[in-house]
Amino acid sequence: MDNELSLGITVFGAVVALFLFLYLLPVNLWFTAQLSGVKVSLLNLFLMRLRKVSPSLVVNAMITSTKAGLNLTSNDIETHYLAGGHVNNVIKALISADKANIPLTFKLATAIDLAGRDVFDAVQLSVNPRVINTPPVAAVAKDGIQLIAKARVTVRANINQLVGGAGEETILARVGEGIVTTIGSSVNHKQVLENPDRISKTVLDKGLDSGTAFEILSIDIADIDIGDNVGAKLQTDQAEADLKVANARAEERRAMAVAAEQEMRAKAQEARARVIEAEAQLPLAMADAFRSGNMGIMDYYRMQNVKSDTEMRDSISKPTQRGKD
Repeated sequence: MDNELSLGITVFGAVVALFLFLYLLPVNLWFTAQLSGVKVSLLNLFLMRLRKVSPSLVVNAMITSTKAGLNLTSNDIETHYLAGGHVNNVIKALISADKANIPLTFKLATAIDLAGRDVFDAVQLSVNPRVINTPPVAAVAKDGIQLIAKARVTVRANINQLVGGAGEETILARVGEGIVTTIGSSVNHKQVLENPDRISKTVLDKGLDSGTAFEILSIDIADIDIGDNVGAKLQTDQAEADLKVANARAEERRAMAVAAEQEMRAKAQEARARVIEAEAQLPLAMADAFRSGNMGIMDYYRMQNVKSDTEMRDSISKPTQRGKD
């Protein structure tokens, strides 16, 4: 019984040791590499295990690149894998670029991949250009008519500008700026409607793809609609503003006239008060004149007659007032 147990333990240990040996030294993977013409040693595969690199990923990538005619080493692929790159994506991009006669080196491909861009998609975009539809762009011609334009921008990837180059948002912004500039410099909106290709030519001549990750192949105006008469609206708003200013100035002048009238009334009331005050002093002056002998009784009667005559003339000159029923 003890012998059978010892034998079982020995067999189990041998099996575990065999699996561990095959894991650390993937002989079948090495054999496949040799049959595919890929030169890689068992020691190198063993060291990949120790460096926590997947030997199957590296070997399969080397087999694929070798069959495609690419000259890559296991050290290049392992370095990119340890840097956090997408090895299979880079290999597919290199193969696609080579078949399409697009100059793309392994160094540039890995740099694009590590920069966070899809290098395989970039190669596909270089082969098959993409059409970007711009949102409606509103601009006003010199005659005040608003035009709303939509454009289709055909672009392809610029492989050499993918690292550090601007994206689609910058392309759309620059195209929109070019549309606004072209429409705004037109004498009237009819020129734009008759020759919409003026927008495409002007925008293309500006070199809007400079510093971006794309190359603009063409800009086609898809649609142009007539918007509001902005010039007339602005003139109306200006006229209303001028009217408000004129009304404010007229109100200011009216207020000044009312203030001046009130001031004149105050001065008139002040003058009447002085007259009343002077008339109140008249009896005293007459009494002094009687006492001093400067005025006699006849003088007083003559003065009263003149006063009565003046009051009579005033009453005759006033309109007759009718009594109320």
